[in-house]
Amino acid sequence: MKRIAILGSTGSIGTQALDVIAANPESFELEVITAYNNADLLIEQALQFKPNVVVIAREDLYDKVNTALQHEDIKVYVGANALCSVVEMGTVDMVLTAMVGYAGLQPTIRAIEAGKEIALANKETLVVAGQLITDLAREKGVNIYPVDSEHSAIFQCLAGEFHNPIEKIILTASGGPFRGRTIDDLKFVTKVQALKHPNWDMGAKITIDSASLMNKGLEVIEAKWLFGLRNDQIEVVVHPQSIVHSLVQFEDGSIKAQLGLPDMKLPIQYALGYPNRLKSDFPRFSFLDYPQLTFEQPDLKTFRNLQLAFDAMAQGGNMPCILNAANEIAVGAFLQDEVGFLEMSDLIESCMAKVAYIANPSYTDYVDTDRETRLLATDFVRNKIL
Repeated sequence: MKRIAILGSTGSIGTQALDVIAANPESFELEVITAYNNADLLIEQALQFKPNVVVIAREDLYDKVNTALQHEDIKVYVGANALCSVVEMGTVDMVLTAMVGYAGLQPTIRAIEAGKEIALANKETLVVAGQLITDLAREKGVNIYPVDSEHSAIFQCLAGEFHNPIEKIILTASGGPFRGRTIDDLKFVTKVQALKHPNWDMGAKITIDSASLMNKGLEVIEAKWLFGLRNDQIEVVVHPQSIVHSLVQFEDGSIKAQLGLPDMKLPIQYALGYPNRLKSDFPRFSFLDYPQLTFEQPDLKTFRNLQLAFDAMAQGGNMPCILNAANEIAVGAFLQDEVGFLEMSDLIESCMAKVAYIANPSYTDYVDTDRETRLLATDFVRNKIL
């Protein structure tokens, strides 16, 4: 019986993780759930699953949550500090970090310092501070289990192969809703169009990242740290059907792939249940339903965000932190109709050129870099200085 804390239980990953926990009551016990501002769903989840602790990050929503749960045997806490404190509880065995963006970094660090196993769905943690996180996990003897479908696929392909060196990994990308479009086509696309992912049902931020291929760029950097790879060992191919979730090529030339329908519940369950594969009633994949699986090169000139991510990874230091912070501001601005689709890349590139580069950043450097980049990016948006 693993006792689970879910950071971000009201998001796409969090709600699906709760489905997995509900389907496996003999394997998992829900200890903590948290949310930023979706108080109504958090209350609903708390009443259904009866966790020990609930955290609402926004202080103005505390009274609403606390009042709704006052007759339950559930502790209710509020604020960012509470998010960090609850992961240290002795009754928690594993922390599923399903928060979106940079906000997941500090709670993940605190969970690792407390010796908790990590099921990582917050890719930005490793994008921003990959060296710091992996060094800390190694020092504390903490395992980090990937939840992203692509990284879960690699992890599954490596089962039984950990003594065999990797030649390269191949991350697959669906190509998003604008695959095959030209730069001219993308000048006037809307957020409504960008939010229509052809294969996956995700939150708004990740869906926009997928449309711009930034999500794949962030996954490239995440993979480097998760699997201890050199930059030249990571390749991206576009696979529109989203059936082959990623591949690993070994030194003898053999390639292993993990296949399945585009459903996040399987990688979530694999991470929570590792090393055991738990029985499920998830829909099964049939080759007869997908007689053609196709692959193609990503268009790095049209979808510049993927190239910017490769560039940030190559430079290292705090450059991926700059990339991530600028992208979070850019996506938010796009969703508010403040910048165009292609202008997101312009904003990110400008920040990468102008924010001070630090080759060997400390945690404080990451915090300062994130703040500086957000201020600069916000100024770009406000004044259209791209």
